[in-house]
Amino acid sequence: MLFNSIDFAIFLPIVFLLYWFGANKNLKLQNLLLLVASYVFYAWWDWRFLSLIIFSSAVDYLVGIGLSKTEKHEKRKALLLLSIFVNLGFLGFFKYFNFFSESFAEAFTLLGHPFEASRLNIILPVGISFYTFQTMSYSIDVYRRKMEPTKDAIAFFSFVSFFPQLVAGPIERATNLLPQFFKKRNFEYSLAMDGLRQILWGLFKKMVIADNCAQFVNLAFSNPQDYTASSLAIGVVFFAFQIYGDFSGYSDIAIGTARLFGFNLMKNFSYPYFSRDIAEFWRRWHISLSTWFRDYVYIPLGGSRGSDWLKVRNIFIIFIVSGFWHGANWTFIFWGALNALYFLPLLLLKRNRQHIEVVAKDSFLPSVTDFFKILFTFTITCFAWIFFRANSLSSAFEYISLLFSQSIFEVPNFLALNKMYVLSLLIVGFLMFEWKGRDANYAIENFGKSWPKPLKYVFYYSLAMLIFFFGGKEQAFIYFQF
Repeated sequence: MLFNSIDFAIFLPIVFLLYWFGANKNLKLQNLLLLVASYVFYAWWDWRFLSLIIFSSAVDYLVGIGLSKTEKHEKRKALLLLSIFVNLGFLGFFKYFNFFSESFAEAFTLLGHPFEASRLNIILPVGISFYTFQTMSYSIDVYRRKMEPTKDAIAFFSFVSFFPQLVAGPIERATNLLPQFFKKRNFEYSLAMDGLRQILWGLFKKMVIADNCAQFVNLAFSNPQDYTASSLAIGVVFFAFQIYGDFSGYSDIAIGTARLFGFNLMKNFSYPYFSRDIAEFWRRWHISLSTWFRDYVYIPLGGSRGSDWLKVRNIFIIFIVSGFWHGANWTFIFWGALNALYFLPLLLLKRNRQHIEVVAKDSFLPSVTDFFKILFTFTITCFAWIFFRANSLSSAFEYISLLFSQSIFEVPNFLALNKMYVLSLLIVGFLMFEWKGRDANYAIENFGKSWPKPLKYVFYYSLAMLIFFFGGKEQAFIYFQF
């Protein structure tokens, strides 16, 4: 069930009305309703995988209870390893079995011992990379005594499967989301309106920006040899906005939807394309995943402490694992390694924390220095996106070769040039809104707050009309495949 589908447009109001008008006086009933709704939402994709998320939830629920009943280090460690083994075992089997099988076969073939790789016809369960990390972090936090385990099965299972963020995040922490299932939730008009506003902005990002960019991106990356260097450059830039609009748009819809039910999810994007270096970019891009790897992988490895060699090792591990999390392809591993190379000079020179505050905090425009820093960071990020988008490393290098072997000043040769120009103007307008609202939770959170109500609704209506006129048929979100 896609957020941008008719199915969801029917599903959401039904759940909303039942939640606030049928179950509003009973917290347990509200949680049970959310659990049932979440399972219906997930089963809509493929009911066969519903048992997988239920089993994964049950394992971590029981691990949490087990951890509360023992103080013995060996038993506690065994319980934690059980959670990690089950969760990563499922993830590894469904997502990475064929990759490792084919990679081993290719390696042995290169060594002169060819054999046929065993390939299974496996369907990747939607959202598995997200909910396994979410439920596993609960067991880790209980093991570390950062939180008390819960015995409320309905609340815990609802936390794991909460439908707004189930299939593509944000990857929530139990310390933030789980306690919200135990607090009485009353309907707040202002909170609901804020949620609807963020949903509207998320739909604009997805359907107007991302989906329209995708048309040109698919052409450029499918047959790069047919296009001029300028077209290929536009393809890369449009992909940068496609993936940002697609993924941050999903996060906006998820956060806004959760707010309709009285929940606050963590911020997942913070205007990453206004970053002044790659370290700042990674503090602003997919925040829930970046902080997950920081807290559960990077810091336990030693973080930025120790010798330069350990710092280099830890950075490469964290970025390569992050790349591999995105997909079972060498392109994602290369993308992660490339970002590690971008990041290392900043870390070794101790300049990775120099841009903490929002850019141009007290002025309308950035300084000349900040502008060129932003431009440089965006450029190297776009270069890395080539590997993320390409189907193989050879395709990525072919794309780069064609991009730099022709004149960049040739006229783009896309057939729909007029549409490309209109889309470019829409992106410029989108960036202007993002820049104006760069210190808010989402771009239009505070936009027009002092306006009269009729003028506000004209603005929202205009956004809705842009979605209606420029949004094509429903398209899946990119991160569903991860």
